[in-house]
Amino acid sequence: MARSASSAQLEKEDILALLSDAEIGKVSMAETKTSLAAGEQFVDLDNLAAGVQMVEGSGAPNTHDLIVRSAVGAKTWSNIVERLRAS
Repeated sequence: MARSASSAQLEKEDILALLSDAEIGKVSMAETKTSLAAGEQFVDLDNLAAGVQMVEGSGAPNTHDLIVRSAVGAKTWSNIVERLRAS
């Protein structure tokens, strides 16, 4: 069953709520990058059902609305992964 738009927005907000103010700043800065390096892990806030993804080769995604693993602390990343698994 497809999730409603409001359900998807709530999940996105739940994930963002796991970030500290400092991490939100880092994530915002990461969004200004034009691409990610091969091997970087990320979560696409517009496609949470895809879970944790990894950049492969030159097929790096647009960095808008992504949480890049390197932009958050280890504990926060762990919490994000747990939250995604619970969805």
